[in-house]
Amino acid sequence: MGEDKIVIKGNKDGLSLLIDLNFFKDFNDMLDILVEKLSRGKKFYEGCTLKISTQLKQINEVQMKNLKNILFEQFLIKDCIFEDSEYKTNKFFSGIYEGKTKFLRKTIRSGQIINYQGNLIIIGDVNPGAEIYAAGNVIVFGALKGDVHAGVNGNDKAIIAALMLQPKILQIANVMTRAPENDEKPEYPEVAKTKGNTIVVEPYSPNKFI
Repeated sequence: MGEDKIVIKGNKDGLSLLIDLNFFKDFNDMLDILVEKLSRGKKFYEGCTLKISTQLKQINEVQMKNLKNILFEQFLIKDCIFEDSEYKTNKFFSGIYEGKTKFLRKTIRSGQIINYQGNLIIIGDVNPGAEIYAAGNVIVFGALKGDVHAGVNGNDKAIIAALMLQPKILQIANVMTRAPENDEKPEYPEVAKTKGNTIVVEPYSPNKFI
């Protein structure tokens, strides 16, 4: 029924997924058809990079979380890159190094969701199951083990830094990745940033922070 509005194409960088949300009754209708279509070649998607082109403004945070979980948990996608097929916007928060910043002096526990349209600095841990969203940078003076999304409005210059960077799902602007299973993390601060269509993680140093 709606399968012709979900198109999967291969390219030199991985796979592209084209979705026209306007055709479906609602997001869940699209998701059911997407899962059915991907299930036919489930092993083919394991470890691949998937570029998804769709109408991002029609997807809310809860729906995006469900989509992430299905792609990462059920189909073992390695990385996701989201591209807005409908419009481009310059209305993102641009105060990356200065500007409005919110400080939270507490541990963010499982089930808690923090959303801020600026830079977010957390003095404490972010536990597994917590979700962090910021239009600017996310800096955690502690262990970051929950889901984190910096540059939520499209700013790919945003960074994510933590004393212990161990997120389950890490996203900057429209580039998303999942932490490897059983990966031993170093006991020193790290910074995540975008480089092209990927997210790179580097040890923190004053020279690499910018």
